[in-house]
Order: sequence, then structure tokens, then C-alpha cells
Amino acid sequence: MRRVQEQNSIDPTKPASEKDKGGVNRRNFLAGASAVAASTALLPEAFAQTQQGFPLGPDPIRYPPDIFKILDDRFSQYLIFNTPLRREWTGSLWAEGCAWNGTGRYVVFSDIPNNRQMRWDEVTGSVSLLRSPSNFSNGNTFDWQGRQLSCEHSTARLVRYNWEGPWPEVLADSYDGKPLNAPNDVVVHPDDDGIVFTDPGYGSHWWYEGNVRELELPTSIYHLDPSNGQLSRITDEIFKPNGLAFSPDYKTLYAADTAPTHHPGEKAKIIAWDVEENGRKLTNRRDFAVLEGGFHDGIRTDTDGNVWAATAFGGEGVDGVHVYEPGGTKLGQILMPEGCANLCFCGERRNRLFICGSQSVYTLYTATQGAGRT
Repeated sequence: MRRVQEQNSIDPTKPASEKDKGGVNRRNFLAGASAVAASTALLPEAFAQTQQGFPLGPDPIRYPPDIFKILDDRFSQYLIFNTPLRREWTGSLWAEGCAWNGTGRYVVFSDIPNNRQMRWDEVTGSVSLLRSPSNFSNGNTFDWQGRQLSCEHSTARLVRYNWEGPWPEVLADSYDGKPLNAPNDVVVHPDDDGIVFTDPGYGSHWWYEGNVRELELPTSIYHLDPSNGQLSRITDEIFKPNGLAFSPDYKTLYAADTAPTHHPGEKAKIIAWDVEENGRKLTNRRDFAVLEGGFHDGIRTDTDGNVWAATAFGGEGVDGVHVYEPGGTKLGQILMPEGCANLCFCGERRNRLFICGSQSVYTLYTATQGAGRT
């Protein structure tokens, strides 16, 4: 500021030629005006970013967005047509395992290859590091006491983060005297806090997501009674049990079978069972949905019982979110720019979809609400 004042002050004792050297002549005036104009043009964006504390969102789009693929007219009632798909953050290698914490108003998610857990803050919109290393964790959830449960790949165990350390507490790491394959996703029953988790072994196939070792157990779904630590295998009639979700009334359990990754010729499916004894027993196995291309991974249900399935490796027109009504009819899709591994409902009203893309995370408001815990 002082320099500008000195340049703009004129000493009447100096000759005109010398006044021009340090004073305001036409050339100096025009150069200064251009500099001011250039800096002023940046003020609105810079000011907004300073006030927000984080960068502005994506460029605006014209409503309605072109991301909805409606296959059944019933799908429309669950969509908001004047809201954008927001890319909240990018920087992961394979984003997974999202779970909503209502008390903290944040979503925890895993970036498996980078061996870390991340935290998206609903209030600020920022993403920060929550835990590193994470033992290449995949699926996460919160139990009915608000404690975080995580499926760890490299250690092949299910753990819990209690209110006080030391962390984490190991809930399960072996069955029948053999190490688990690599737990993948986890859900909790509200009646007795019984824990159900899948164990497909993806964290034991590549160094990229954990370790490399031979699987010693069949790929299975397990039930854990946290009151006594008893671990029970409730089914092994599934090729690659992946994402899990209960129906809103907890009478049905859904599991994604990503069979094509290791069983050529088999199709990716969502399999459903009737739930008995709070998840200790599964009956009436049936194919709920069969996918012709790509595969379903993480799944969630809404309060009407619709199944929302994250979908990847199907390419353009397939990757994104597929939505099925409780009878298994596909209602439609949310088309995404990346393959999607997982999703959860979040926000104060649980009407906002949080989606884990491959390298990014997204949010989208819906006209429904998530069922259950996450």
C-alpha cells in the first residue's frame, strides 16, 4: 500500500521529466488499472472459498439432471429432480465401506489400497483422515450403541472401536481353528445386537488390498453373538458373499454375490433369505436379482423396502446405483461417472445418498429415507 501511495504522490520541486519517472503518467495509470481489474475479477470466487473454508462445488447443471434411468414409473417417486449429484471429494484408489454416524454427523469410509479410513463431515462438506493404518479395512457400520465395527482385510478379522481404548477390540478372527478369509461387510440386528458379516476373501487375493494367502475356509456368511463371542456359520451357499443389508423389518437378509470375479460363467446376484432367530438362522434362499453385466457390491434398503445396490465394472450405462422394489423388479438406475462399490443413506433426515465411487465420493438427495442403522 505504501508503494502505491509513493507512486501516486507528485513532488512539485522536480522537473516534469523526473515527475514522470516516479509519478503517475498515462502508461503507469493504464498498467495499474489493468492489474486492479485482473485482481478484482478473482475476488468473488476467492472470497467465497475463504468464507466456506473449502472449494466451490461442481459447475451448475440444468435441472432435471440426466443421471436417472427410469425403468418403472414407480421409480420417480423416490427421485428429486431439482438436486444435483455432487462430487464431494476425490483422491481414493478404491473407496468402500461407507457408514453414517448420526451423532457425529459424518460418514466413515475406507480407501482400501491406501490403507486408511476417511471421514466426510456433513456440516462442513470436508473430507479428512480418520484412521491410518486401517489394516486395509473394507466394510464399516455402527452398532446400536454407536460403536464402529470394521472388517479388516490384512488381519482377516472383525473389530470394534469402543468408547474407550485400547483400540480396536477383536471380535472375530478365526472359525473352527482356522483364520477367517478376510471379512468384507457387516450389519447389526437391533433386537440383540447380533452381528452378521460376510467373508469372501478379497483381502487375501492381492497385496493391493491386504495380503496374499490361500483361503482355509469356505466363503461364508457368519453370525456373531457379542454377548458370549460365539461365532456361527449361517451359510456357505454363496460364491463370493459381499455387501449386506437387512430389510426394514429385519425379516429378510440380502447379500450381494460378486461371483464373476473368481467364478467364470457365474452371474452376479443379490441373494435373499428369510431371517430367523435374529439372524442366527437363514432359510428360504432365493435369487432376488441377477445382473447381466458388472456386479452389485454394497447394498442398502429404504423405508419402503426397496434395495439400492452399488454397481461397478459394467461400464457406461451400467455403473452406478441400481434400485429394486421388494419383489425384485428393477425400478431404475442412477448413472454414475465411475464404478460404485458402496453406498449409505445419511443426513439428519436420512434422505441423502452417500455413494463411494472408485476414486471419488458423491452425495445425492432422494425422496426416500434409509432404513436401519446405516
